[in-house]
Amino acid sequence: MRLLLLTTISAILFTSCSTGSSTSGLQPLNLLKKGGIPITILAPDSNQIQTMDLIVQKDISIKGPDNYYVQIFASDAQTTDISRLKNTMMTEVKTLPYFEKIVSEQDNGFIFENKIDSTQSSYDFRFVKVKGDTEYRFQAGLIGTFTKSEAERMFEAVQGE
Repeated sequence: MRLLLLTTISAILFTSCSTGSSTSGLQPLNLLKKGGIPITILAPDSNQIQTMDLIVQKDISIKGPDNYYVQIFASDAQTTDISRLKNTMMTEVKTLPYFEKIVSEQDNGFIFENKIDSTQSSYDFRFVKVKGDTEYRFQAGLIGTFTKSEAERMFEAVQGE
């Protein structure tokens, strides 16, 4: 009995010590003042925020060091059904020319792989939130290639609140 308890405690301690957060080095960034949207994400301390109002939607880009580049699209929500929104995004992504596969999936989003050629992959993500009557779609920036760990870090960062 004591051996089982000791083994369990050791396993928990080992796991908690060995798993570093992929968002270490990121700080909460409230986008209300700088981006005009009531969303808080995790971002590098030194970042650049660019906002474009495209009439039907707002486009907020946050760039930082270590290949951090998150893009958020805010528009009127057509539905509050997160599952439906995520499935729509999945369908859209699967039609992209370089789409290879879904890497991981959660209720509000997913990470996927694009196969650029036989030797190079790039990873991206989609994540969705609905607040009030506004839908927020998150993804990696449109320009650049991202490793799996970079995409996972940004995916985790946009879930900030």
